[in-house]
Amino acid sequence: MTTSRPHHPITVVGAGLGGLALARVLHVHGIDAALFDLDPAPSARTQGGMLDIHDDSGQEALRAAGLHEEFLKLVHPGGQALRVLDRHATVRLAEEDDGSGGRPEIDRGDLRELLLGSLPEGTVRWGAKVTGVRPLGGGRHEVALADGTVFTTDLLIGADGAWSRVRPLLSPARPAYTGVSFVEADLLEADRRHPESAAVVGGGMLFALGAGRGFLGHRETHGSLHVYAAVEAPEDWLDGIAFDDTEAAKAAVLKEFDGWAESLRGLVADADGPLVPRRIHALPVGHRWDRVPGVTLLGDAAHLMSPFAGEGANLALLDGAELGRALAAHPDDTETSLTAYEDRMFRRAETSAAESARNTTLLFRPDAPQGLLDMFTGLSG
Repeated sequence: MTTSRPHHPITVVGAGLGGLALARVLHVHGIDAALFDLDPAPSARTQGGMLDIHDDSGQEALRAAGLHEEFLKLVHPGGQALRVLDRHATVRLAEEDDGSGGRPEIDRGDLRELLLGSLPEGTVRWGAKVTGVRPLGGGRHEVALADGTVFTTDLLIGADGAWSRVRPLLSPARPAYTGVSFVEADLLEADRRHPESAAVVGGGMLFALGAGRGFLGHRETHGSLHVYAAVEAPEDWLDGIAFDDTEAAKAAVLKEFDGWAESLRGLVADADGPLVPRRIHALPVGHRWDRVPGVTLLGDAAHLMSPFAGEGANLALLDGAELGRALAAHPDDTETSLTAYEDRMFRRAETSAAESARNTTLLFRPDAPQGLLDMFTGLSG
């Protein structure tokens, strides 16, 4: 006797911002989707720092999701302020947030909670790690989970990030190291406990740059500072740092910033809690694939890029919203929907990925921060 396997008409692998935006827009149009995420619960891990949500991409997605007004209530007042410093902590550019900018800041966790809360209970299956996917023909796919569950789907969407399990169905491409590594740090209750660091970062975003090095930081909604020490380094540089010994890790990172202003070095030296290593990877600029029936990608799974254009989360949101709208527009013709979605997604992703790659070089060039200053003042080519 054979038992039929569970079947989901639309399966989304990954409940990040892009996958949630897709599910929400589909829900607005009366279409159900099943999301599978490897995290055991929505609160299983911290969701990172602040995001600037652009008016013409991320905010457009939130409008399509019917969540824009709720989003505006969650933005960080003053978060669009900007400071650019050199390695001596000399202020080279300072802009206040006058409320007129088109890129308001929001805590990633708050945005994710907004999207999650807009979906019917049970839309996301937590603790569901995808271990395998295979085509069955006719656009249908089989999906296997770590707990032994196997199900089938008519439409499989990979929203599962840099190391996507779904991507190999479409493309052999794998993310490559960009030459830049981050070490993340947090300074809690900054105004009270770390006033010098709070003053250095200011009310919004900080870029403190030198040749091949930099501190990127921002003030979070609840008064903490989230800081990235960025270093142009070989891919194995982080392997030589003992991150299980926080003081030793701080010393190793700060060795890369010898001669920098102490107020900047304090962003790492005075950090609360452990440091977190991150290698920055990217897919090739212009990554695309030929149409394969019944499967597509969105967000980092489709076009992982460095964070230096601020487009990753915005593109993921817009990918999800546009894919949802395309599927709703052609409910009986999935392939027409996917063709239309991918054509637009490929073009905008290539533009943003090229900008991100250029900025990776521009930010850390020998005369830094001059390249960034030129860009902000419209002088860069």
